[in-house]
Amino acid sequence: MEPATVVRWHRQGFKLYWSWKSRKKLGRPKIDAEVRSLIRRMWQENPTWGAPRIQSELLLLGHNVAESTVNKYMVRQPKPPSPTWRTFLENHVGQIVAIDFFTVATITFRVFYVFLVLRHDRRRIVHLNVTTNPTAQWAAQQIVEAFPFEETPRFLRRDRDGIYGEYFRDRVGHMGIEKVLIAPRAPWQNPY
Repeated sequence: MEPATVVRWHRQGFKLYWSWKSRKKLGRPKIDAEVRSLIRRMWQENPTWGAPRIQSELLLLGHNVAESTVNKYMVRQPKPPSPTWRTFLENHVGQIVAIDFFTVATITFRVFYVFLVLRHDRRRIVHLNVTTNPTAQWAAQQIVEAFPFEETPRFLRRDRDGIYGEYFRDRVGHMGIEKVLIAPRAPWQNPY
């Protein structure tokens, strides 16, 4: 007798044992189609009733079902979808500016950081400045210079860069501008 044969017999026996062991139907018993349609009808005719109320009414009619079962068979109305980024942009495009940094390497291997402020409604550059050492104070000053005469936008879209530190957030908040952070690793949310 080969060892592979013994292993095969053992596996077949194990399979047969568990097939025999699990032949019983487990779980809750099936709910009759009549009770399911009754739950749906009660829900549609009484939309303010919740699952506990329908369960108690079914109990008065002689049908003993769990509240979770009633909840499962209630017909739910779909919720309206929540607003998307696109909806936000369309509704507030005239009140949104976006800011971002990008880098430029020179031929002498120096790196310049370019700060850009862009209006979304016309995709117009409002402010642009360059530095070799960006800080939160410097970035906040650029926002002040971009909107000097009470022309502040309502929303400021930006990424989650560490350069926008506490000083930057406080300064922009005192100007009455709401920040709108894009999701992590989602550059498509700031497409311009």
